[in-house]
Amino acid sequence: MKSILFALYAVFFNFFKLFGVRKNSVVLISMHNASFNDSLGYMKKEAEKRGYQTKMITRKDLEIVKDKGAKEFFSSLRNALRFFTVGAHNVARAKYIFLNDNFMPMAYAKPSKNTVVVQLWHAQGAFKKFGMDIEVSKKIRKREKKANSRLTFVVCSSALIESIYAQAFGVDNSKVLPLGSPCTDYYFENHNIELLRKSFDEQYPNCENKKLLLYAPTFREDKVKDKELLKAFDISQVQKALGDDYAVLLRLHPQIHNSTGIDISGAIDVTDFENVKELCLLCDVLVTDYSSICMDFSVQKKPMIFYAFDLKDYEQSRDFYFDYESYVPGKVAKTMPELVEILENKDFDEHKNGGFKYFNFGSIDGTASDKVAKAIFPI
Repeated sequence: MKSILFALYAVFFNFFKLFGVRKNSVVLISMHNASFNDSLGYMKKEAEKRGYQTKMITRKDLEIVKDKGAKEFFSSLRNALRFFTVGAHNVARAKYIFLNDNFMPMAYAKPSKNTVVVQLWHAQGAFKKFGMDIEVSKKIRKREKKANSRLTFVVCSSALIESIYAQAFGVDNSKVLPLGSPCTDYYFENHNIELLRKSFDEQYPNCENKKLLLYAPTFREDKVKDKELLKAFDISQVQKALGDDYAVLLRLHPQIHNSTGIDISGAIDVTDFENVKELCLLCDVLVTDYSSICMDFSVQKKPMIFYAFDLKDYEQSRDFYFDYESYVPGKVAKTMPELVEILENKDFDEHKNGGFKYFNFGSIDGTASDKVAKAIFPI
């Protein structure tokens, strides 16, 4: 079915391409973060600063609601039709296309030779394997290779991981721009922390006057394991170990739906908090497993604990670029008692972050957006 839809998209795309490229047009396609508070959002600002006209396309444009009322169904159907017509027109005629994930219609629709296609990727650094480095079916791999062949540039956060990104996208190293992740500029901006925290506390009153510990696990490759994920994290034990000075926040990965009946009482659910960067800015401690959210805490030099209760299973299903336990920038706990002990003693082992941060971000200084813009757009 997907192949048919992608081929149909290509029909519209190839027709509109005949009308030529609009030199001042920039299209940003978000298959990962519809709110555009990631690197796409920063490149949108840079493009507009330079006088380009920008248009945004999100994954939601392709979602057709089936389980709700007729109003929602026809609204989403209208969005999908718009994606295949107006959306295809904008992409086909764009001078610059920015992506934050794989855009599989590109396997069937070939942009003009005058169009520049830039992959910003939604994750930062090099942690768990991705792209061409993970196993998929031959059909999906063929489609992925074709889509990646359209890329002009791939942006990554450090020169030390340039070869990893070239391999993951199946491109020559010369196409990789190790200029930094534009979204990391957020942590170098002059934020009014007091005002942001006040707004946060108004939304989550139980957090007022407390430090914030964020538990943010990633999804598993198995939906059954996704549903069992929170059973391994005893919120009451975590809260007891931290004491009343802390509030425990829970943020689930977008691919995990919290409709499993799992009891999360004792934690504050911030899964729907729109700006994950702002959340990372406000939180004091991170507990995660294999999520790239650790990169956001690394940039800020904040303490992290890695709760890897199913490490062997995850290594078999996804795996990492480096030895997990020696690579991650914090203590590793494999059982709840180990996690509780680390939390009770506040034994965060922050010194591990120095080498990790430099490897993944180099001499980061908050100017990644400008560097990428200067490399992509004419002076």
